[in-house]
Amino acid sequence: MAGSSDLPVNTLAAAPAQPGNPLHGVKLEAIVTALSDHYGWEELGQRINIRCFTSDPSVASSLKFLRKTPWAREKVESLYLFMLREVKRSSPPVHNFPPPKPKA
Repeated sequence: MAGSSDLPVNTLAAAPAQPGNPLHGVKLEAIVTALSDHYGWEELGQRINIRCFTSDPSVASSLKFLRKTPWAREKVESLYLFMLREVKRSSPPVHNFPPPKPKA
């Protein structure tokens, strides 16, 4: 094939870094697992009404559907980002104050 040698061998290595994208490097399986652990399948099915969450739900069936359905994947990714913000807000703030200096 003419010109096929111009393509990068590893397209992942050619992909630019995405420092502003919180989903960069997070696998869909990790997202679905985190959501099902946090909300449970029943609440997940109420928040996003798709059959892979409401009828005999599993990570495998969800991944199969979400990889083929961009609109559903966008909803799942959006809920995942919301969950991360919710968890961050509810956790107590961490202060990195320097230790007190001993009195001489």
